[in-house]
Order: sequence, then structure tokens, then C-alpha cells
Amino acid sequence: MQSVYEAAGGEAGLLRLAAAWHSRVMADEVVSHAFSHGFHPQHTERLAAYWAEALGGPTAFSEMDGDETSVVRLHSGNGPHDEMDRRAIACFDQALTDVGLRVEQGPVRQVLHDYFAWATITTMSRYHESADDVPPRLSIPHWSWDGLQE
Repeated sequence: MQSVYEAAGGEAGLLRLAAAWHSRVMADEVVSHAFSHGFHPQHTERLAAYWAEALGGPTAFSEMDGDETSVVRLHSGNGPHDEMDRRAIACFDQALTDVGLRVEQGPVRQVLHDYFAWATITTMSRYHESADDVPPRLSIPHWSWDGLQE
């Protein structure tokens, strides 16, 4: 059985999805606030590499860009942001449609939605008070057709 990474179109598919999501969030008046301080010039490529690793693809993100601790720290210390999280997930669902992953095309869309929603409301929202609360050496969680892999 192919991995979620492969079913999502591999590196090229996740790069298209990351670009579509980034475009959507930059146009959203609430979610775009998260980027008001600026962002890495290769944000889209790094995001796609992170997703690839989490979804069963190559480990390029960990090898070159960082680990789960660095990613979670970027998203921490900003207080609760439930509305922003809901809207980021809605932007992701719209981005799935933008890249041609429609509901009727099988389980890959649902699995990608479930992964993104889980990551957004759990790992990326866990440390509201301070980025210093994020433990060192966290591993990127891996997601499969059956959900989170322990």
C-alpha cells in the first residue's frame, strides 16, 4: 500500500498543497496575522518538506531544517488562538480543493485533513504560555492511513 505521502502526490504534490495553503492563509484576515512578523523565504518548501516527513516521505526536513521542537517553538508562546486554528484548518481544506484533492477522490483528502487538524489543535497549540516550555528533541510525529503512529 502506498504511503499518504505518495497518495498526496509526493514532493511535488505537497509543494503545491503548501503553496495553496500559504496563499489561502495570507488572504485570510485572521490567519495572516500569524505571518505579520514575516516568515522564512522558503516557508512553502520547508512546510512541504515537513509534511512529507510526517506523512511517510523523505526525512529532508529533519536532516536540513530542524526538528519537531523547532517547529513547535515557532508556534508557541502566543496564547490561545482557537479562531485562528479553525480558520487555518478551513484554509487547508480549501487548499486541498485548490490542488484537485476533492472529497469524491478517495480517502487521501480525509487523511490529510485529519492530520492537519490534529497537528494544528494539538502539537502546534500545546504551549500557549511560552516557547521555552517546549521540550527538547521532539520527533516529528508520523501519520499514516490509520492516523498517528505511536
